[in-house]
Formats: sequence, structure tokens, C-alpha cells
Amino acid sequence: MRIDETSSRHLLHRVETILGGGALLVLTTLPLLEMGARLLFSTGIPGSSDFLHHLVIWVTFFGAMMGSRMKSHLSIAFFESILPRRWKTVLLVLISWFAGVLTTVLALSAVSHYVLAFDPHAHIEGVPLRAITWVIPLGFSVIAARFFLRAPVSSPSARALLMGAGLCTGLALGAPAVSNLLSAGGLEHPLLTAVSEAIAALSARHGVWVVLGLVLLILLGLPLFVGIAGISLFLLLGSWGVPEVVPDEIYTLLTDTPIPPIPLFTLVGFLLSASKAGDRFIAFFRRLFHHLPGGVAIVAILVSAFFTTFTGASGVAILALGGVLSYVMIQSRQYSRPFTHGLLTASGTIGLLFPPSLPIIIYGSVAHVSIKDLFIGGFIPGLILVGSLIIYSIVWSLRHPSPEGTTGKENKTRGRLLDVIWEVLLPLIIVAGFFSGIFTLVETAAFSVVYIFIVEVFITKEVSLREAWKTIERALPIIGGILLLLGAAKALSYYIVDTQFPLVLTAWMKAHVGSKYLFLLLVTIILLITGCLMDIFSAIMIVAPLLVPLSEAYDIHPVHMGVLFLANLAVGYLTPPVGLNLFLASYRFEEHLLSIYKQVIPFFLVLFAAVLLITYVPALSLGLLHLLGG
Repeated sequence: MRIDETSSRHLLHRVETILGGGALLVLTTLPLLEMGARLLFSTGIPGSSDFLHHLVIWVTFFGAMMGSRMKSHLSIAFFESILPRRWKTVLLVLISWFAGVLTTVLALSAVSHYVLAFDPHAHIEGVPLRAITWVIPLGFSVIAARFFLRAPVSSPSARALLMGAGLCTGLALGAPAVSNLLSAGGLEHPLLTAVSEAIAALSARHGVWVVLGLVLLILLGLPLFVGIAGISLFLLLGSWGVPEVVPDEIYTLLTDTPIPPIPLFTLVGFLLSASKAGDRFIAFFRRLFHHLPGGVAIVAILVSAFFTTFTGASGVAILALGGVLSYVMIQSRQYSRPFTHGLLTASGTIGLLFPPSLPIIIYGSVAHVSIKDLFIGGFIPGLILVGSLIIYSIVWSLRHPSPEGTTGKENKTRGRLLDVIWEVLLPLIIVAGFFSGIFTLVETAAFSVVYIFIVEVFITKEVSLREAWKTIERALPIIGGILLLLGAAKALSYYIVDTQFPLVLTAWMKAHVGSKYLFLLLVTIILLITGCLMDIFSAIMIVAPLLVPLSEAYDIHPVHMGVLFLANLAVGYLTPPVGLNLFLASYRFEEHLLSIYKQVIPFFLVLFAAVLLITYVPALSLGLLHLLGG
């Protein structure tokens, strides 16, 4: 019996992976076929745009299901590292139960949304829309079940009790969605109606405490997408809204035009990380800069910036390259361990303003600003962030000369431009293809995936076909987690905008803050705190709708606002006590968190000064844009 259960589970896992990976491969192929048809026949593929956007739904939910299986959904877990083992177990049971309950409510809302929102006769080029979107309620249902099953309880009876209590609680809290579904079919039930009204009244009366409780659970380790979606649900119910808004906003976001490039560029980053491109870049930059003061530090900064640009997640460079870069710097005998770890922690934030940065794509979508203009506007500020760390490293090296006064002899056979030429061409191809108008953004992303796949599998031969598929398997949970988090944050953003809070906030600020420069200082402080407490994707979805109307009221250019917004959030990742990069560095370098705080402070101050420069000198963001006629 146990063997049959294990085989069934493995089959389900395999189906998830094949469907998610297959959707990602089709998502890569379809834009290229569309581009080919357009160039050869002056016409596109019928329905390709709609199919493309709905493929993102499959990639997201199968990836999120894989993430729930691998326990890789993004969470903070601020207190977990300081709790004794016994209390950690209690905490994990608590978090798993609440995550299961809230995701059960999401699943019920998604079922109701599926039936009520998608017309049975609606189709895309003959394919029924419901035949595509069924994955949304399925995904939430599977994720809910896995949250319950991952609770660390050894007794089968205890697990059954935990699941039973969780499902009953989830069904009770999901009563408004069930009631809406039955009412649409003329099957209203007085008990369900009464429970729904009681939940709405409870949410309205005690909504603040519910939200604070969910925030506490997020700090304790509740997956971010669950916590943010839960906050959205209760706020909507408290204002007598409908829970179906949450899955509807997730669907709306995933089918939005700027979203398909996100999973594709993420896959590019994973393929690069799977190869030895990082080692080859280190060798190349060492050969270029080893004779300069701070040469090895410059290598670390440039390599980190390059990988952060393509992975789109600030901490990836620390986790993927932190070990090898730390070894290279310390073995050079030029840099102390505190300087090395502080620099590498800070360097993981500085590539987010260069193409094809995912945060820029998301911000452009949320704030309705041209993504192309944001890429142009972010170029010089991005160079300033990189340059500030390089200058500080050179000054530090001159003040702390190494005993030998040299990094030693360089291997003349390693570090040639030819060793990295194919990867160096990638950003040039992206910039040339997208900014010239030859490719759309999604076509640029798809071409980048195919290009880097050919380079790493067939030219450098550092990634086998089997390893490439394994890389897709590793990328899918991250892609699904990020996009589901964005969808949950969009639902919360919907509530914030629907209550007209941005308009109220704008009126209050204009009445009490007369100076544009004081407003910019307040924005800087708010964004540093936000970047410290929240991942960059959620911050964009939730905070941008609040600050963008304010910036318009103070006559701040939309591109300048976008650049300073992202630059501040990037530095917020380094802000004690809970900046994300600080935790990642503590984990990667196996150092106490307090030690990381001390090591990163000089670099934080340098980047903070650079951010103030970017904030108060708009020409840095707008000069190149105006020069190019933007």
C-alpha cells in the first residue's frame, strides 16, 4: 500500500514537472514563431498573444505546486533562527496549519471565480478558456494540501486531526465564496449566508487585529504570498467586497502584457548559473584588473552586478557566487574577511537597474511607465551604484596595502575575452534587439533563452541536455513563487486603490509637506524601510500605487521616480535589522548576523550616499533619456 502511495506521489510530481516545464518551453518557442511569421509572411500567428499570456498561468501554478512540494516559497522566518529546536517544531506546525487554512480559502475563492468569471462559451482560437484556467483552483488546492502535509507531526492521527481542523476552518472562512457560487445557481442557503455575513462583520470590526496577526505570522515564517493574499481577503471582506477579487487580480496580472518576459529572463539567469560562466568571468575580470589597486574587489563587484542583472533577484549573486568570490578575495591576501563579506553582501544589490532587470519590468507595468524609458533612465544611476563600490574598494586597498603588494602572477591562458565572448554578447544582443525595435520585450526574452541554451549546451558544453532540464526544474518553483507573490500583492494593491487611499494620502501630503526636497527625503526613508522589511516584488506592487500619485503631485518625472524607487529598495536589502541580503550573507558565509551588520555598514553608507545623489539630481536619470529623444 505504501509503495503504491509512493508511486502515485512520484507520478504526480513527474506530471507537475512535465506540464510546468512544457509550458515554459512553449512560452519560449511561441514568441520566436510569432516573430518568424511576422518577418516572413507579414502576419502573426492567430491568437498567439492570448495563448502566450495564458501559458504564464500554467507556468506559475505548476511552478508554485512544485515550490510547495520543495518547501521553497519565499518567506521571512525572522524568529526561526533564534528559537530552540522544540519551539521551532511548534512554530512549523502553527505556520503549516495557518498556511493550509488560508490557501484553502484561496482555493474555494478560485473555484467560485472559475465558475462565475469564465463563460463556458469563451475560447481562444477554438480552445475553451475554462480548459486553460482550471489550473488556478487546482493549484491552490494542491498547495493547501501540501501545507497541511508538511507540518512536522509524527502521529497519523495527529496529522488527520490537524488536516480536519484546518479544512473545517478553511471551509468556514471560505463560506462567502461558496455562498456566492451557490447563489449564482439559485441555491442560496440561509446558514451559508449567515456565516458569510458574520465573517464580513468580524473582518470589518476587527480587521486591524486580523491584519496585524497575519503580519506577525509572516515574520514567523508564513509564506509571503499566503500572508499577503490573506490580508487582501480579510480587508476585502471587511469592506463587504467579494473574495473572488483575489484570484481575479492574480489572473489579471498573469495575463498582463509585461509579465511573460519575467519567467523567460529568470530562466536565462538559471542557465547562466548552471554553467561555469561565473568562473570564466572571474578569470576574465582578474586578468583585466589584477594590476590595479582593488583589482580583485572590482572583479567581485562586476561579476555580482552581471549576475544580479540577469537573475533579477538581489540575493542570487550572494548564494550562487558568494562562496567562490569570497575564496578568491581572501586567497589574494589583499582583503580581510570582514571587508570581503561586507563587499559581497552589498554587491548583490547593484545590478537591478540594468537591462533586463525584472524589477524594472514589473515597476513599468504597475506604474504605467515605458519599460524602455526606465531601462534608459536606470543606466547611468546603475553605473553610479557600481562605481561607488569600485571607488570605495580602490580607496580601501590603497589604505590597506597587501604584504606582497601584488596579487601574484596571472595565468596567461585563462581569462581571455574569447572565454566569455558568448556571454558578453548577450546583454549587447538584448539592448540592440529591444531598443532598436526589432524585438518586442517578450521576443527579446525568448531569444535570450534560446541563445544562452545554445551557448552553454552546444558551444561551451558546460551544461548537458539532462542538466538543462534539471535547471528548468530548479527554475520553475522560483518563477511560480515570484509570480504568485506578485498576484497576491496586486490583490492588496487593488484594495488600497479601491479605498482611494492614494488620493487621501496625496491630499494630506500636499497640505503638510510643501517642499519637493523634503518629500524626496521622506520617500527615501520610506523605501529604505520597505526594502528592509519586504521583498522587492511585493514592494513594487503594494507601495508603487501609493507613491506614484504623490510623485505626480510634486511634479517628479515618472522615470526619475521609478529609478529612485528601485535604487532605494535595492539599498533597503542591506538595511539592518532584517534586510534580506543580510540573512542570505549570514547563511552563505556562515557568520553571525551581528557580524554581517558590522561588515556591511561602510558599504551601506557608500550606497546610501549614491542613492541620495540619484534622488536629488534628476539629470542622472533623465539626461540620457532626453539625449535619445525620450
